[in-house]
Amino acid sequence: MVEMKSTITWTGDMAFTGTTPSGHELRMDAAPEVGGQNSGPRPTELLLYSLAGCTGIDIVMILKKMRLELTGFAMEVEGARADTEPKKFTDFHIHYSVEGDLTEDKVVRAIQLSKDKYCSVSHSLSANIVASYSINGVKGNQVL
Repeated sequence: MVEMKSTITWTGDMAFTGTTPSGHELRMDAAPEVGGQNSGPRPTELLLYSLAGCTGIDIVMILKKMRLELTGFAMEVEGARADTEPKKFTDFHIHYSVEGDLTEDKVVRAIQLSKDKYCSVSHSLSANIVASYSINGVKGNQVL
């Protein structure tokens, strides 16, 4: 079992600062309307960002193992949250825009492997995750 540990310290109002297990300092804060100072991202924003980053890293690694070369890669991630407390995420949609000399079947395979097998962030969530993609600006036909 791999364990990760971080200490996060309250720094006043609604702000917290900590150092990640890899040694990077991170600050989180709340919006001014709930007592924060907007001095850092919200924890829910970081969750959205983490999901995209986790799958993105997987996809790059998988495509490299397939000996495919990316010339561009961007992700747009959206999260839908429940209206009632605890206002958890209920759905995520990630659109992957990849560029390079790529085949659709291999891009789809890389996305599916990340989504279904490798991304530890997505497997830690109970929300529905939907993925779509475009290759060199052409939207793919499959919703994953």
